[in-house]
Amino acid sequence: MAKGREEEPVVVVLGIGNLLWADEGFGVRAVELLHRLYAFSGNVRLVDGGTQGLYLLQHVRDADILVIFDAVDYGLAPGAMKLVEGEAVPAFMGVKKMSLHQTGFQEVLASAAMLGELPQELLLVGVQPAELEDYGGGLTPRVRAQLRPAVEDAVAWLAARGVPARLRPQPLPEDATIGCSVMTPERYEGGRPRVDALARHGDARLLLDPHWRPPRDMDEEIEAVLAQVPRMDGGEG
Repeated sequence: MAKGREEEPVVVVLGIGNLLWADEGFGVRAVELLHRLYAFSGNVRLVDGGTQGLYLLQHVRDADILVIFDAVDYGLAPGAMKLVEGEAVPAFMGVKKMSLHQTGFQEVLASAAMLGELPQELLLVGVQPAELEDYGGGLTPRVRAQLRPAVEDAVAWLAARGVPARLRPQPLPEDATIGCSVMTPERYEGGRPRVDALARHGDARLLLDPHWRPPRDMDEEIEAVLAQVPRMDGGEG
């Protein structure tokens, strides 16, 4: 029997990741695109999971069928997409963790399993990231190009399990988002300063002393500072 109404399974489509770190935002952008392109029946829930970790546990426990969009380090070429199903999903979520959100979500799956409430059907739609170190950047072209194929694969997989999607006559506008309106691609990526205008080595407006110089070796300087801090047990640093 379904966890929800007897005649319909509870379906959760979850996009996870961090929009602030380039390709780490793939999962969130994918579920946003799915929402803009397709409509579902009331038993289907589309969720922008971001980096919420264990706060997503109830969504997983509720689901009979769960689809996860995420950037995953498969060890493949950047932009490569791979679908993983069933019991293999928790393993792939934890093999090569790229960020804390994956650690958190692996714990979500483990917790649901311990409670005996893992979804009956499970799909991971993952894309190999090309760039993770660009803070404030959007998806790279190779990963962005996989958004529509990822959505179409998820729609086909759900349809094969009796969960149809209706293609909208016209895609919803970006501001009809299921997530944060401030983080829509147009506002977030369009409002980013030019690369040559970014403060890479400190903001000159804050560095008022013309004689200031950055540390030659940051680790060495930190160790020197810590050595001067009294220990809590009364000993030396």
